[in-house]
Amino acid sequence: MKVERRNLAEFTTLAVGGPSEIWTVESPEDLERATSAPYRVLGNGSNLLVSDRGVPERVIRLGGVYARGSLGRVRDGNEAHLTPWIGAGVLLPALVQEALQAGLSGLEPLLGIPASVGGAVRMNAGTRYGEIADVLEAVEVFHAGLFHVLDPAELGLEYRTSHLPPGAIVTRVRFRLIPASKKDVATLMSRVDAARKGQPKRKSAGCAFKNPPGDAAGRLIDEAGFKGLRAGSAMISHEHGNFIINTGGASAKDVWKLVKHVQEELNLELEWEIWGELP
Repeated sequence: MKVERRNLAEFTTLAVGGPSEIWTVESPEDLERATSAPYRVLGNGSNLLVSDRGVPERVIRLGGVYARGSLGRVRDGNEAHLTPWIGAGVLLPALVQEALQAGLSGLEPLLGIPASVGGAVRMNAGTRYGEIADVLEAVEVFHAGLFHVLDPAELGLEYRTSHLPPGAIVTRVRFRLIPASKKDVATLMSRVDAARKGQPKRKSAGCAFKNPPGDAAGRLIDEAGFKGLRAGSAMISHEHGNFIINTGGASAKDVWKLVKHVQEELNLELEWEIWGELP
């Protein structure tokens, strides 16, 4: 296990966040030690805004056995393929590409989501084409000092959220995928990729706001004329109104000013999780 004090800006896709004590666990024994005091869990740091002051709790990152796993060999035939256990610290983009090479369908809707597997489960990551809940077979969590294997129905997975018990850590996941030709998998991946055109590739936390019923947050923000609006080094993207980007050296305070401005004008809720007390 590795324990170090680093700025969380180094570990978030928005590149914002102050100093915190980071515990990188590699085994069940490490996990027991790391959770012996108040903690938070950090996946790949997407959909996240962290205070400039960091967080007072330990920040747990999953490495070692929890950052390993393969989709496994595919049986002949068209029956569903139950994958081996995949570590929650495995990065989702790599897994989506592995599914393509293995000829397994089901993960295509998750193309381009920069999350860890565990983080994707906790927020029920997805796109207009589907979400991770659609392909979950079983989820292992560590909670109150014990490991539990849960049926996906027990997770309370809803639109971009779950109802895992407070403090529960997703440690491993199994998927139910469908054998398919690489051509068919690649075709669906191309559709998902095409739907993401126009989204900025610069430092951001992904979509900033949940879509209100029957509408799109990006459209509303664009219509309100907020594209290009800045607070310090944070800016609402010119490419897509539902993305706040870090143009270089942005603080959580900068981002929060933009968030509050849009919320007050459009009454939208944040999609990402807010860590710590913001300035």
